[in-house]
Amino acid sequence: MQGAPAYGHGSRYQREGARAAASGVSEQRLRRLASHYACVDDEFIDALVAMATDRTRGWWEEYRGLLPTSFLDLAELDHHAAFQRDVAVLYVPGLLQTEGYARSVFASRIPELTDDEMDVRVRHRLTRQSKADFPHEVVIHESALRIRVGDRAAMRMQLASLLEASEAERVTLRVIPFDQDGFGRASSTMTYVGGAVSKLDTVARDAPHGALLIDSEAQLGAYRTRFHKVEQVSLEPNRSRDFIRRLKKEL
Repeated sequence: MQGAPAYGHGSRYQREGARAAASGVSEQRLRRLASHYACVDDEFIDALVAMATDRTRGWWEEYRGLLPTSFLDLAELDHHAAFQRDVAVLYVPGLLQTEGYARSVFASRIPELTDDEMDVRVRHRLTRQSKADFPHEVVIHESALRIRVGDRAAMRMQLASLLEASEAERVTLRVIPFDQDGFGRASSTMTYVGGAVSKLDTVARDAPHGALLIDSEAQLGAYRTRFHKVEQVSLEPNRSRDFIRRLKKEL
């Protein structure tokens, strides 16, 4: 079930799951189809069955019609995630942003948002954070920690929030300083979301028109390699916390 990048229409497993749910595919029929197509990957089949029989109405549905589809897609990715890996170069990842930081990010949008549009986006982002319960590995470049999104006080609060988040059991936070060698080999921002099985993984990339979701196996393999390269040139978690503390004292 490999495919080309999807633009604002959910990951592969979201699309396949939605089609299955809409058509009412039973577990028995899905397993017969897998047998017909000679699919012998039991873990993959079980994951598809779980999606096809899941009739849960996600919390993000209340935002349908209020936000672009890409916002809902990201929330649904979170819902199904087994883990998440972020590489951040210019901004702190959305799941770790404070309310003030998030408002400043959305305030820079062109065309400008109305107050109501801003409030909806911030509320959606904060709800995503409250629902996240998966292992989260984050690598943040120093540039994202120094660029003042908002004023000095907002940035100080954001750094304090990162320090607090880094102490959480499910969060592993690493920093790449400016003077670290090797980062240029794998320097692009990305969010890698792990599915129930690796065939259902998805990479989310920011694009001018919304989230770009990638699920082809060849590209996923490249992004896995890219993350590990970035991780190798980052500071280990304790040194990363010390680094963030020093930056916070400078503000």
